[in-house]
Amino acid sequence: MEETTMAEPLRRQMKWASFLSTRPSLEAAIAEVVQQTQAALQTSPDLALIFISSAFASEYSRLMPLLQDQLPGVPLIGCGGSGITGMDGQGTPREAEGEPALTLMLASLPEVHVHTFHLSSEDLPDLDSSPKAWVDVIGISPDEQPQFVLLGDPSFGRLNDLLQGLDFAYAGSTKIGGLISGSITNSGGIFCDSYLHQEGMVGVALSGNIVLDAIVAQGCRPIGQPYLVTEGERNIMLALDQADLSFASAGSGSRVSQKGTPLEVLQELIQTLDEDDRELAQHSLFIGVAQSEFKQTLEQGDFLIRQLIGVDPRVGAIAIGDRIRPGQRVQFHLRDAKASAEDLETLLLRYTSSHPASTLSGSGALMFSCTGRGEGLYGEPDFDSLLFNRYLPNLSLGGFFCNGEIGPVGDSTFLHGFTSVFGIFRQP
Repeated sequence: MEETTMAEPLRRQMKWASFLSTRPSLEAAIAEVVQQTQAALQTSPDLALIFISSAFASEYSRLMPLLQDQLPGVPLIGCGGSGITGMDGQGTPREAEGEPALTLMLASLPEVHVHTFHLSSEDLPDLDSSPKAWVDVIGISPDEQPQFVLLGDPSFGRLNDLLQGLDFAYAGSTKIGGLISGSITNSGGIFCDSYLHQEGMVGVALSGNIVLDAIVAQGCRPIGQPYLVTEGERNIMLALDQADLSFASAGSGSRVSQKGTPLEVLQELIQTLDEDDRELAQHSLFIGVAQSEFKQTLEQGDFLIRQLIGVDPRVGAIAIGDRIRPGQRVQFHLRDAKASAEDLETLLLRYTSSHPASTLSGSGALMFSCTGRGEGLYGEPDFDSLLFNRYLPNLSLGGFFCNGEIGPVGDSTFLHGFTSVFGIFRQP
């Protein structure tokens, strides 16, 4: 007799729901977001994320008791921000800047382990500690391959240590998040489960039947071509040489001299720019540090963008806002509204080419955007969130405007500025 087997039962699909309320009463806002998200989710939530406008800062202490009445026992993290992102009643993302606003995201996450945590600076091991010391602090095994969302207080003194420690202990895991913004003095502003914390970092680790993809739009476009740092000390570039032509990346400007001091290279590059870019370079010039030593064709997203913080005309050196070492490749970048829009669109096109919207049913997304973006940069509201929605429609989106954004470049996690970090949660 021919053997037959029963088909495996279909896996339940994850589902996300987000709603933004701009009601000026905290009670009314909570009631609205809970009602709307629960109606959209239509099942019991496994995770809640809450983002609350700093216009409510004096009422932060009331938020958790009110939410616990509505969502008892649901793992939760959240924070305050000067601007809040969420979905409106028509399923369109909206960025509410400088006004009372509250966004709730609920997620049904079948076969996903949800682990929330709060950390203070005193909790963290030394950087020379073993990976196990970091695992003991976080409380989840690297074997579970967790994905992380981190929300922190800007005064958290060991943020870079934490990001390095997490990369050390959880290599291959994606970490995204942001630092709270707005009127937060003496009001705390980070939430974990039923608690309001005055300082530190809260987070959630998600493991199991879930993948987290990160899009890190640093808002810059390259000019010229990559250069190799041949001499450098701490954060000071002392000499540059033209990188091998096989490493050339897109960017405006003609080829400049083969080698020289960083200042000479920059001065010659600026002479090749058109008038608009020369003017932009006077106040919006940055340096990109390639995060891959081996990738031959560098693209947008391969560079960690850092500020130029000073020059020494005597020796032609340039100081940047990060450590630099000989052997790294760098490229100058410009930033403005047009560059920011083009950067994000390029990254979204690249993502959707390998992840069509049809494969993302039930997925959700978080957006952590710098307070220097938004309407102040683009001159119109909701720009980044609507652009995201154009390429990835039907994904529930939530988030806030940050005082520093957390996201990966290459294999490492960094704190960024003037950046929009998107995290897309999907099933494998």
